[in-house]
Amino acid sequence: METMVNELDEKVMKLLHFFITEQGYNPIILRGAKDEIWLENLDSDYGIVRIVTNYIHNDEQFDFDLFKTNQIMKKIKKKTLSVNLKTLSIFLNLGDNVAELKEDQYSFGNIDCIKINEIDDLNNYKFLTNTFPDISISTKFKEKGTELFLKITQDINRKNEEETKQAEELFKIKKPIMTYLLIFTNIFVFFLMYILGKGSTNAQTLVDFGGLVPGHVNGTYGIYEIYRFITSIFLHNGIAHLIFNMYALYILGPQLESFFGKFKFIIIYLVSGIAGNLLSLLFLSNNTVSVGASGAIFGLMGALLYFGYHYRVYLGTVIKSQIIPIIILNLVLGMLTKGINNFAHIGGLVGGILISMMLGVKYKSKTSDKINGIIMSLIYFGFMIYMGFFK
Repeated sequence: METMVNELDEKVMKLLHFFITEQGYNPIILRGAKDEIWLENLDSDYGIVRIVTNYIHNDEQFDFDLFKTNQIMKKIKKKTLSVNLKTLSIFLNLGDNVAELKEDQYSFGNIDCIKINEIDDLNNYKFLTNTFPDISISTKFKEKGTELFLKITQDINRKNEEETKQAEELFKIKKPIMTYLLIFTNIFVFFLMYILGKGSTNAQTLVDFGGLVPGHVNGTYGIYEIYRFITSIFLHNGIAHLIFNMYALYILGPQLESFFGKFKFIIIYLVSGIAGNLLSLLFLSNNTVSVGASGAIFGLMGALLYFGYHYRVYLGTVIKSQIIPIIILNLVLGMLTKGINNFAHIGGLVGGILISMMLGVKYKSKTSDKINGIIMSLIYFGFMIYMGFFK
């Protein structure tokens, strides 16, 4: 009996070593999950991998296991905002009386199941080796017994320490220099409008200081003052407008600057503001003056949404309970309140998501994700420019 347990533990350790150190999966702590290990990597084809050591004797027990797995998956999908979540269940102690699981019948909805008695049995499932081409090679070790357990444990601990350091480095709040610089610039320009002009509520002063006037940008009046796409982001109409936007920047800025880094943060902010102004260009009349950092701030919300999606295991609850409701509430208020340019909000939000996709999320984004972000950004901005200037 002792030998059997050791063999079972050895298979578990080999599988854990592969999925944690080679494929970037992390353990999930579940209450009541006995004799099974749950691993997650929501960026993988299989968002969830289960290693089941519990002895399943017959089809009824197997069906109950599928039911239980589906219920837990629903909770994980809800928490992590996952639309389609595939699970791989690896059974290491499945009885011969379980007739449902065969080589040609392994898929049960979003749950794919395999049965292995020996590690080499992994080769029996072509769909598995197609998804994880190195699984057979990576689960073979020269070491045996205590030496094997020691090596696997050390490798897993090393991987966990590396990921812990990455998480600490990523989520540690750094000094938000760019955020403070942006706040200072906005306030400085605000007072400058009173020193050199007739104040922040004077339409001509807003125009003189670089407010977005569609007719001054799109060539209607024979001029193309493109600089207004940027200068208008730093102008505000009244003290309440300035305070509201600067408070939002003070709350969001440090987090985004920490998550993306100073250089990427400032790009997201400026490009989002430009994206909001480009969309505004399509809907505002030629003589309208549009100012404010709202489009850029909505871009920060979009960036936070994109970042949170990649780290939804950590931030899934925050996204669902705070970020999304705030975005929806502000968009609704923008529609109901007179004098608010909601097009800048929508354009900034979309622009923030796209530019974040293009720049990538640290430790998460693949090269293919960034390329998709570049392509989608080019399409979006190209379409906006075409509609705003040539249509």
